[in-house]
Amino acid sequence: MKVAIAGSGLVGRVLALNLLKMGCEVTFFEKEGRDGVKAAGFTAAGMLAPFAELETAESVIFEYGKRSMVLWGDLLKQIGLFDGLQLQGSLITAHPQDRNDLEHFIAALRFKVPEAQEIETLDTQGIGAIEPQLKHHAKGYFLKAEGQVDSQRFIAFSTTYLESHPNVTWHEYTTVRSLSPYTIETDNETHRFDWVFDARGLGAQEYFKDLRGVRGEVLWVESSEVEISRPTRLMHPRYKIYIVPRQNGCEGIELEYCKECKIASATGAKRYIIGATEIESEDRSPISVRSSLELLSALYSVHPSFGEARVVNSETNCRPAFRDNLPRIENEAGLTRINGLYRHGYLLAPALVEEAIAEGIAKQHKRCA
Repeated sequence: MKVAIAGSGLVGRVLALNLLKMGCEVTFFEKEGRDGVKAAGFTAAGMLAPFAELETAESVIFEYGKRSMVLWGDLLKQIGLFDGLQLQGSLITAHPQDRNDLEHFIAALRFKVPEAQEIETLDTQGIGAIEPQLKHHAKGYFLKAEGQVDSQRFIAFSTTYLESHPNVTWHEYTTVRSLSPYTIETDNETHRFDWVFDARGLGAQEYFKDLRGVRGEVLWVESSEVEISRPTRLMHPRYKIYIVPRQNGCEGIELEYCKECKIASATGAKRYIIGATEIESEDRSPISVRSSLELLSALYSVHPSFGEARVVNSETNCRPAFRDNLPRIENEAGLTRINGLYRHGYLLAPALVEEAIAEGIAKQHKRCA
């Protein structure tokens, strides 16, 4: 089967990996370069947090997330990224003045799904047992069924894998003018396929009129004095800041600023991705002073040694979302659209792709019958 994928971001890559295992020939149409560094999937921290997202999400997000966490291991092995998945749980805590917000947050999770009853309450000693350098926090919660994907290395390793695969063809820096069943129109040519997938995110706004962009900003910091081993969240008056440790820094990523990061890492510094801003805007300009101050102030309050950490990179991007902030799959014979993953990209992509392909095959079989 000859398959076209419009968009080579996170969803496009997960699609390709699944389709290649099925024996398909895959052709990418991408408006940017094939390295994927301008995709929202590169900017993302790669959190796998089905419980923590429940407060503001529907239970369907939780179910998709549980399935994706099962699927990620094989996807990463397929591209040779054997240390890109961490499932050691996550920690969430708060300062005394925000303790009520934290209690309300956990109560909301426990109300939504029975599995949230297993969230473990930690005192100072309990926090110190899993994160010794955070034992100065008096109370926290351990969400043991959470983790992360090393998102930047997933993009880098999947690029290498897809570039070298004999059944993959790239049309990079190519704008898709229109999509229809079995057909992709570019500036100069009409391309025919057995199946077309639209995974363009915000690039599909001409079709999805209710699709909007939600701006997100992250900072990469390195510290040789802080040792945190799992994703950690802090309740904050404006947003829940997250600190995501990267065990292997920029290994496998060949970018200029990553080369500088590797030099810094050679001193024994550990990489952390700091984020959680969520701004209703499609602005992709550099991170603002306000966001930088708020993120870094909150970071410093988690552990004072972050005061001597080095900011080695900042990233901004826009995540595609519908009005209800839920993902959408649309299937017709010869054409499948997947969009609206919002801030849940890594949590949802494998499960959504699995469902979309299964639905598409069933629809094709029904049409043939």
